[in-house]
Amino acid sequence: MRFPAIIILSFLISGSCASNVGTATVDVDDAITYCDTQIRRTLHALHQDSVDYTMMPRNITGSDTTWYCSKVTPDEWCAGFWPGVLWYNYELTGDTAIMNEATNFTESLEYLSQRPIFDHDLGFLMFCSYGNAYRLTHNPKFKEVILASADSLATLYNPNVGTLLSWPRNVSILGGHNTIMDNMINLEMLFWAAKNGGDRKLYDIAVKHAETTMKYQFRPDYSCYHVAVYDPETGGFIKGMTHQGYADNTMWARGQAWAIYGYTMVYRETRDPRFLDFACKVTDVYLNRLPEDYVPYWDFDAPGIPAVPRDASAACVVASALLELQEYCSAHDAARYKDAAIKMLTSLSSDSYRSGQARTSFLDHSTGHHPEGKEIDAAIIYADYYYIEALTRLKRLGVHADALASL
Repeated sequence: MRFPAIIILSFLISGSCASNVGTATVDVDDAITYCDTQIRRTLHALHQDSVDYTMMPRNITGSDTTWYCSKVTPDEWCAGFWPGVLWYNYELTGDTAIMNEATNFTESLEYLSQRPIFDHDLGFLMFCSYGNAYRLTHNPKFKEVILASADSLATLYNPNVGTLLSWPRNVSILGGHNTIMDNMINLEMLFWAAKNGGDRKLYDIAVKHAETTMKYQFRPDYSCYHVAVYDPETGGFIKGMTHQGYADNTMWARGQAWAIYGYTMVYRETRDPRFLDFACKVTDVYLNRLPEDYVPYWDFDAPGIPAVPRDASAACVVASALLELQEYCSAHDAARYKDAAIKMLTSLSSDSYRSGQARTSFLDHSTGHHPEGKEIDAAIIYADYYYIEALTRLKRLGVHADALASL
């Protein structure tokens, strides 16, 4: 399938963020067509036997060529990304067959909104799937599921601390009320629900979570701790630590990516300039340390760089976030962030990172949980989700291609 009006954004990019890589060129329609091809290959593989809509693509590791699929369960935090990929693909192609597949996979998640909450990942599970589903169809049933999910997520809020609890199962292990940086992304479902028929308190919870996290979960240079631990009774901050990074005092790439994406979204929802300023600060510390191709090593402080794994998923998250952040900034910062996003997508769309014919995923070279040796140098479904989201956002900017090319 080929899309009309090929948009090529090509321009010389310079700046102090990382080494100059020369001319960055993204053929948006070619990249979208590539994703469509890979999605159809995946659907073909899933339909080889009788398709099970409760089994979601999760990763492709080692020499495997097709997705390992995991069951939709409360503790499978990645189950919402594949339906989300399909909804973006439907948005870009208008293919009703894709919409039907997206609906079937999405609806297998509904029961999660009707049971006691397992952890904070309910936001990832339900808003990447049902959020995109409602945005594109306005089906009132989808809205009801999102509102129920938001109410369930809000039960994790501790007013003494001012954040949502991330892992109820790890309170004793970690020594208190724990909040991980990933949780910033789940606030979007609370904001949305508050604007679309839910309780106003959902907005207040989301804002307070962002404020508390901003106050305690960042170092003086604006790099973040993956995990913040608080006293659940007094709300006192106990410690910052890592779970998936190299060490407590290092900058784990995807953790910083969640911060960039999260505070960009919080500014969109609140228009509070504190959050815009903070989004820029947490972005700049990330950009200033990137390697030449703008795809980070899994941890910016991992020993052995450059002979360590990259994390394409972090680059996908940040590229998508920057294409939104540039809409809110001064002209200077907007150009800088847009340039960085184009550089990221240029690298990600190259043969160095594309899975191509070898696998049915979009991208290789992501890192899931390095300390536990899981999903290292792999294709991972959330990388594909944020990659197609970033391409969708770039496609929307296509009407301004001439202006972009003149930068």
